[in-house]
Amino acid sequence: MKWKQLLLVVAVSASSAVGSVWVYGKINKPKSALVVAADGKLPVNYAGFNENIAGAPADPIDFTKAASAAVPAVVHIKTKIAAKKISNSLRGGQGNSMDDFFDQFFFGPGGGNMIQPEQRASGSGVLLSEDGYIVTNNHVVSDGREGVAEEITVTLSNKKSYPAKVIGRDASTDLAVLKIDATGLPYMIYGNSDNVKLGQWVLAVGYPLTLETTVTAGIVSAKSRTIGINSRQSNSPVESFIQTDAAINQGNSGGALITPEGQLIGINSAILAPNGTYAGYGFAIPVNIVRKVVSDLIEFGDVKRGYLGISYTSSPSANESLVKQAGQKDGQGVYVQTAPADGAAAAAGLKKGDIITKVNGNSVSSGIEMSGHLASLKPGEKVPVTYLRSGKEYTANVTLKATASKLEDISATEIVGDRLGLELENLDSKKAKEYDITGGVVVKKIKDGGPFSGTRMEQGFIITTVNGQDIKNADELGRYLENGTGRIKLEGIYPGYNGTYTYQVKLDGDSDN
Repeated sequence: MKWKQLLLVVAVSASSAVGSVWVYGKINKPKSALVVAADGKLPVNYAGFNENIAGAPADPIDFTKAASAAVPAVVHIKTKIAAKKISNSLRGGQGNSMDDFFDQFFFGPGGGNMIQPEQRASGSGVLLSEDGYIVTNNHVVSDGREGVAEEITVTLSNKKSYPAKVIGRDASTDLAVLKIDATGLPYMIYGNSDNVKLGQWVLAVGYPLTLETTVTAGIVSAKSRTIGINSRQSNSPVESFIQTDAAINQGNSGGALITPEGQLIGINSAILAPNGTYAGYGFAIPVNIVRKVVSDLIEFGDVKRGYLGISYTSSPSANESLVKQAGQKDGQGVYVQTAPADGAAAAAGLKKGDIITKVNGNSVSSGIEMSGHLASLKPGEKVPVTYLRSGKEYTANVTLKATASKLEDISATEIVGDRLGLELENLDSKKAKEYDITGGVVVKKIKDGGPFSGTRMEQGFIITTVNGQDIKNADELGRYLENGTGRIKLEGIYPGYNGTYTYQVKLDGDSDN
């Protein structure tokens, strides 16, 4: 009897415990829980890679075939710039005894000329045809000024060397096409950079540092990157880089970025590192831009670009400031500073003050990024352009033109004034003399909602200094604003009043360091 009672007590206790746990779980059920796969099935809203959820291993990645195919088609480019005499006349002026001293010290006896020693450099290139056409970076073959190196030598992976001639160059995209006299050469097949995906494997092939052919692997870290490096050699830079963490160093410039299938998807062009060597990321020009530029350079000797027909600021921070002033709070898009009547954009209905958010289906946040998406297109092609006007979204099909629009009617006062939220006018020279100043810019109106609308600035203020730099006109004012970031300080005068007045603001989109 006692055993029966004992067993009954144990059974009742166990049932109570299980029931308590079940009731507690129902009452205190968490709002979210870790999703665990059941029978290999996942909810339709699960965000993740689930092809191998059942536990099957991923397909192994084999780079050997791609590397063996690419290495023979990637070449080593060596350049030589002969020693030159640099004339002291470039310094200008009449000179004085101190100038004569420096002439003797730096230029040698008699002064007047300095010897620039011979310079040698090297980079990489990619064969694109069996008869010797090669694509590389413009900066690989440049002489550091306006011309090209006097001597360019191409060495293949089999150690055979050939003199090369330049077929054409494009500083805006940092590309150049060379030609060597040879036939039966191995060459690379174009891929499609529009199909490149974040996280996919890529290989970088080139001749870095003092090494022979080198292959490194990594993934695509980002697309459509702009880093401002092409503005060093062009006033109309084009950048839409593929960013990769495959190791890229000096000497890799002009080399190949390829897929595991061996297709060319980019030309390695730049690194972003504090010490000039690999520090995590490299940048390649997408092959769809490369293909178009190379084709034009071979056929025409220069690049035939399709022009949208608008003007915009080249400064990303200035563009962001203008976009925010126009009502786009997130600062994304390209502010149309002007849309000349003869341009393609105006013909499609765009006008000053519109904010372009997409070009050809690609989101854009700066002018240089937008130019990258247009770089692979030709004059006459129609491009869908999405833009905002007064908060409403529109899309227009713009037929690109072969020539740039006429911008003679676009004044610097209008462009600079848009950024500052001011209507400006250059000070008349007679007035400047009357006020005993060398020049300046007159504030005709302070726009509501602009950066200076919350200051004590009044109409009639004459700007004479920006961030400590004297300015005479709107061109100089704009130049200093392009180079400046964060807070800006304007100083000037009011006619009829004594003293100098100062107004300081932080432009939206600029960093406040």
